[in-house]
Amino acid sequence: QLFDSCSVSLKCMLLLMLFLGLSPETWAQQGTQPHSIKIEGDITLGGLFPVHSRGPAGVPCGEIKREKGIHRMEAMLYALDQINSDPDLLPNITLGARILDTCSRDTYALEQSLTFVQALIQKDNSDVRCSNGEPPIIPKPERVVGVIGASGSSVSIMVANVLRLFAIPQISYASTAPELSDKSRYEFFSRVVPPDSYQAQAMVDIVKAMGWNYVSTLASEGNYGESGVDAFLQISREAGGLCIAQSIKIPREPKPGGFDKIIKRLMETSNARGVIIFANEDDIRRVLEAAKRANLTGHFLFVGSDSWGAKSSPILDQEDVAEGAVTILPKRASIDGFDNYFTSRSLENNRRNIWFAEYWEDDFKCKLTRAGIKYDLGRRKCTGEERIAQESQYEQEGKVQFVIDAVYVMAHALHSMHLDLCPGSMGVCEKMDPVEGSKLLQYIRSVNFNGSAGTGVMFNENGDAPGRYDIFQFQLSNTTNPGYRCIGQWTNYLRLNAEEMQWSGGDSAVPDSVCSFPCELGERKKMVKGVPCCWHCELCDGYQYQLDELNCDMCPFDMRPMPNRTGCRSTPIIKLEWSSPWAIIPVFLAVLGILATSGCIITFIRFNNSPIVRASGRELSYVLLTGIFLIYLITFLMIAEPSAPVCAFRRLLLGLGMCITYSAMLTKTNRIYRIFEQGKKAVTPPPFISPASQLIITFILIGVQLLGVFIWFGVVPPHTIIDYEEQHPPNPEFARGVLKCDMSDLALVLCLSYSIVLMVTCTVYAIKSRGVPETFNEAKPIGFTMYTTCIVWLAFVPIFFGTAQSTEKMFIQTTTLTVSMSLSATVSLGMLYIPKVYVIIFLPEQNVQKRKRSFKAVASAVTTQLSQKEDKQNGESKSSAIVPDRSQ
Repeated sequence: QLFDSCSVSLKCMLLLMLFLGLSPETWAQQGTQPHSIKIEGDITLGGLFPVHSRGPAGVPCGEIKREKGIHRMEAMLYALDQINSDPDLLPNITLGARILDTCSRDTYALEQSLTFVQALIQKDNSDVRCSNGEPPIIPKPERVVGVIGASGSSVSIMVANVLRLFAIPQISYASTAPELSDKSRYEFFSRVVPPDSYQAQAMVDIVKAMGWNYVSTLASEGNYGESGVDAFLQISREAGGLCIAQSIKIPREPKPGGFDKIIKRLMETSNARGVIIFANEDDIRRVLEAAKRANLTGHFLFVGSDSWGAKSSPILDQEDVAEGAVTILPKRASIDGFDNYFTSRSLENNRRNIWFAEYWEDDFKCKLTRAGIKYDLGRRKCTGEERIAQESQYEQEGKVQFVIDAVYVMAHALHSMHLDLCPGSMGVCEKMDPVEGSKLLQYIRSVNFNGSAGTGVMFNENGDAPGRYDIFQFQLSNTTNPGYRCIGQWTNYLRLNAEEMQWSGGDSAVPDSVCSFPCELGERKKMVKGVPCCWHCELCDGYQYQLDELNCDMCPFDMRPMPNRTGCRSTPIIKLEWSSPWAIIPVFLAVLGILATSGCIITFIRFNNSPIVRASGRELSYVLLTGIFLIYLITFLMIAEPSAPVCAFRRLLLGLGMCITYSAMLTKTNRIYRIFEQGKKAVTPPPFISPASQLIITFILIGVQLLGVFIWFGVVPPHTIIDYEEQHPPNPEFARGVLKCDMSDLALVLCLSYSIVLMVTCTVYAIKSRGVPETFNEAKPIGFTMYTTCIVWLAFVPIFFGTAQSTEKMFIQTTTLTVSMSLSATVSLGMLYIPKVYVIIFLPEQNVQKRKRSFKAVASAVTTQLSQKEDKQNGESKSSAIVPDRSQ
């Protein structure tokens, strides 16, 4: 409703201007180009062309536009000639034309287009009389049945708003703004070129095909530029994977330095090298100039719309900056007939084109002598004998084909309308005089013929032509013919010949226009909030691997990440090797210990009945030596590769060797302690001091250890495990799984705890027996043995448990345990048996039988020695020597 009210207001304003006596000719004369081309005919078509560029502030028109203006306008004249000479198309009907210059400005074009509607506005001339009183003879104004044009979308929109008020169909050859597809507002507008929505889709496909995801957009202020960019933005959002760094609008009247500021803004996101540009050719040229001034030649990668197309004017003298630019143009073909027509034009045979003389001067860089115009001494005089394409450069403008097709659409529609409304009639019949615009529009939308390039010309329900585009690239380096090269097509989908593309410096590799470069293997994308094409790359650290491009995940506990962190691999399994330094030292000590222990056992067996062997208590000595041997033997089980049998023997022998050793020692020290304690009280011997009793006590103590181990076997059968936590350093390259028995540190302590209790108890008895005479028994050597053993195991505890967090935990603890056990065994062996073996082998004369003493004599000797000690404490000097019977 708002739009309809605005339309009524516009129509009232036009009527008011006409009633005030302002004719369209008067309005046009207010500009600098008051003229138009008039071609007589039975039916008149209007034409709107940008013959001149937009003038500076305050001036409607500027320089002449040779290609976009004159070529296109001559294409309409050429089409009219072809149609009027065709006996099968509109026979006996001549098409005429009224062609106007829009000067590339929408407001000026609106003023000019009023010429087309003046015949449709009724004026009351009843009060007008000539001097003789007769009514005036007013010539009937020409009636325009349809308009070809305009070029720019903003111009077409402005004109369409007027033409729709008077039901005049309009067919554009170049306007591509998506807004014009809205038939609720522009129902009389049609076009033989596809809308920018197709063009924007093609440009999105081009950008994606080149691997770009971060671009900027540039748009000339107005419907064409703004709607083109809007369509590009909408399609890119729907497609996804494409982000817009900057979206900049070029003002209609840019201030000095405005384009330099645009380049600076583009450089704020320098990674966005791709620039999508929907702009008129004047703005394109100024952007390229500003980029060159900023010394950014080769930095920007332009993707231009059809306003750039394959034109040479926007890049004139800026070829190095434009190198590599990819442009789009509705699929077209060069019309040979038009080339022949246009190159044959001269000042003599083309007088109907009132702007041709101006074109001639600009094309040949000469000056014609015209009345009222001062001759420019700086330019040569035109001879009129110059020839287009011979003495000047000529290349058919890209939209010529569409201008011709637009004129032919009008002709075919009028021809079909004539067949229906005037069957058999020669010329225009009454039903077509005047031509009704709404009916003509129906015939226009129904046309379907092969156009000047051989492609089908038709319209959809919105009056739009199907999307068919050629993709061009401006190539400068490494080519014999610098210029635009067709590198692909788009007809609902893109076909791009990437191998034919060439960029700045002749490089064939597509440059990057991305916000962030792809992450390396093993890195995830950390997205920048609000900008889906921008991210930071973060390494999947520690034991993480790259799950997908956005996420890292932890490897399973028994695996570690691959070197490139794209997956997980099994963690290597290790065990303590025999060749490891951690194993060599314990094995060496164990071998020496086993040899020494074996030597002692063999010596004792060989001299089993000798006094020293008998005096040392043969039965317990063999038990004790067996325990020492097992202590040395456990080193090999601790280093052997873990298996169920090995783990079972570890459980069994780890505590058994020490238990046997310290059970025997405890029994010995307890026997000595009880004998001398009993001797203080009575002369009767204490119970359970015989060898058999001693063995029974020892085996009972050992049985407790065995019982605990077998209960452990029943509750938790021995098995192996792989410990992945023990060697799990921050750097996964050093991670290892440790093959070990299922024996935790706590289980190991519990396994040894009973032996430690025996060791402590034995030490207590050794301390209590420290008062026994040195020559009487083994109390002193056993005491020294236990003291030293306690020191060894006290040192073991902090070393063993202090390395729990070390990556070498298994090696250190195994070595510490085995060395500690070997040292404790060595202390026992060295203190108790090595001296005896030495006497047996090297001092046989001392290995003789002493006289026996009864328990009563032993008790008496102990009493005497204690009395002597008390006398010494009182300062008295007495001496007494008691030699005990060691066989006791």
